[in-house]
Amino acid sequence: MGIKTRLRFMSFLQYFIWGSWLITLGSYMLNTLGFSGVEVGIVYSSKGIAAVIMPTLMGIIADKWIKANYLYTACHLICAGALFYAASVSDPTVMFWVMLVNAMFFMPTLALSNTVSYFCLEKANLDTVTNFPPIRVFGTVGFIIAMWTISLGQFELSNVQLYIAAGASLLLALYSLTMPSIPTANKKKNQGWVSMLGLDAFVLFKKPKMAVFFLFAMLLGAVLQITNTFGNPFLHDFGLNPLFADSLVVKYPSILLSVSQMAEVVFILAIPFFLKRYGIKTVMLVSMIAWTLRFGLFAFGDPTPFGTVLLLLSMIVYGCAFDFFNISGAIFVEQEVSKDIRASAQGLFMTMVNGVGAYVGAILSGMVVDYFTVDGVKDWTMIWLIFAAYTLVLAIVFQFTFRYKHEPEKMKNLEITH
Repeated sequence: MGIKTRLRFMSFLQYFIWGSWLITLGSYMLNTLGFSGVEVGIVYSSKGIAAVIMPTLMGIIADKWIKANYLYTACHLICAGALFYAASVSDPTVMFWVMLVNAMFFMPTLALSNTVSYFCLEKANLDTVTNFPPIRVFGTVGFIIAMWTISLGQFELSNVQLYIAAGASLLLALYSLTMPSIPTANKKKNQGWVSMLGLDAFVLFKKPKMAVFFLFAMLLGAVLQITNTFGNPFLHDFGLNPLFADSLVVKYPSILLSVSQMAEVVFILAIPFFLKRYGIKTVMLVSMIAWTLRFGLFAFGDPTPFGTVLLLLSMIVYGCAFDFFNISGAIFVEQEVSKDIRASAQGLFMTMVNGVGAYVGAILSGMVVDYFTVDGVKDWTMIWLIFAAYTLVLAIVFQFTFRYKHEPEKMKNLEITH
């Protein structure tokens, strides 16, 4: 089995785990366990809290002391146990702490999986920027299949989704033991305390371009958390209207949401072309505009024929919104840093997106949802319009604050190879 095929399977399982619960756990907690919007936001904030520290910390450990593939295995073993236990929890406080443990060890695996992929591709003399997106596509496929499994199995409001995620995590832990061994960085004599502690990646904040980039990575991370937490509950709430109770949107919301991941497949493959021709600034601006459209279309979508078209369009633009920020951002970081701090830098990027940004997004979005909830009925139109306005403001500010000159000749081979 070739290395690219092996990496595809690893990516598939990595995101199958997340897809099993990330989009639907909010509906399970709101509708089955009876949690409030704030309580759901707090549980989801565990992902942000963990990602503030853990991806960077694990990246440092992988760079300096423990081989990334072994660390990756250990993390998924712990996640399997936490997810299995979470399936039996019904108290919001306990759920927060259990999901915090899961998040502490799952969030670093997102960056570690990138590190493993980059190393294996380079070892095989394959260009990372050109070959990584087609491999990452299989992660999206895994996410989609997980969502369909949960939805068609009628597990969206059940704890079965957590058992499925636990089983997949255990399988990935065992599979990752077969991946190539990744060496740690060579220790240098007379290195400073910053290098000894593995904090080299934080030096990137001294560069104005990178400091602004990481700031907006954090602000966009908040946006991603919003749609992950409340997209599924929003579609389930159409069931409160007798006219829509039997609609496919209400019966299979995760299948509709999976169109977002299907769109990702197309946009991931388009990343090398757009990054080479237009550069990271334009690509991220397009992402922000796409987020604005995502929320704006949500605001006016419903299960009527015309409203369903709006919902489908929202799913399609999500693919652009997510990929042109998340995947392109990781590739941009890879281009800007030296190899000896690769894992640390990827961990730092993940910390800003899924750490600080996710925590802020989870808490504030939960507050917004509860503010526009009266007698258990949520004013989703106003909620989504507020989020749309937020991303539009981000795009305007980003245009005038991110100083970046695109130089195509400095980009590594970005054409898709066959």
